[in-house]
Amino acid sequence: MEQQKKAAGKKAGSWSLLMGAAFLMATSAIGPGFLTQTATFTNTLAASFGFVILISIILDIFAQTNVWRIIAVSGKRGQEIANMVLPGLGYFIAILVVLGGLAFNIGNIGGAGLGLQVLFGITPETGALISAVIAILIFVIKEAGKAMDRFTQIAGFVMIILTVYVAATTAPPVGQAVTNTFVPEHISIFAIVTLVGGTVGGYITFAGGHRLLDAGIKGKESIPQVTKSSVVGILITSVMRIALFLAVLGVVSKGLHIDESNPAASVFKLAAGNVGYKIFGL
Repeated sequence: MEQQKKAAGKKAGSWSLLMGAAFLMATSAIGPGFLTQTATFTNTLAASFGFVILISIILDIFAQTNVWRIIAVSGKRGQEIANMVLPGLGYFIAILVVLGGLAFNIGNIGGAGLGLQVLFGITPETGALISAVIAILIFVIKEAGKAMDRFTQIAGFVMIILTVYVAATTAPPVGQAVTNTFVPEHISIFAIVTLVGGTVGGYITFAGGHRLLDAGIKGKESIPQVTKSSVVGILITSVMRIALFLAVLGVVSKGLHIDESNPAASVFKLAAGNVGYKIFGL
């Protein structure tokens, strides 16, 4: 009985780690750029943006699953693997990831600052400072890994639920969206490349794979778990992308004007008034 309890506890812990890695990847991908890209491309391509999302999901799954499997089987981080392929390549990639991560995370902290401004009326600078302190505390806590797993899962669920709610309020033409997803009127290679890069580019795809490695999930025997976690991460991101796409499409189909200076915030406000605007901030 005691062994069964231990096995059940170990399985639950493993599942939590896998979901933590998946949500870490997804919430890393869903930043200010993600929201702006989705709103802007939907405004430009309308229902045909569904095709772009479909193709990007397929490419994302192949790319991320491949990277995570290699990391898990080798038991090494991305930069270490690159150095094995070509000496010095790992250091070059690490520099690119650090520079890209710095640039994108400045955007993320700025986005969090703007979000807190929407919610509480404080200045974006104060909001950014508060966000940075919260982020630092997550890593300072002794049990940082578990805290981060739980934090990203809660954040992920909240984002999806609220965005689905906003999408429902706009009553988008779902039939047209489904049709144009498979038979698009317009195809944008630029939009596909942008979405793939924004979802599995740079540090994002490494974040979840390295999280699994930190948790001790590695070796050939871990491939099924790693594959499942990788695909779930992409699907979480995709659900958010589709919900936001439908929300924007509902606004566009009604002929409402989207503010190009802040398209995502404008969509939430047009869709659900001040409540929608507060949801965007959250």
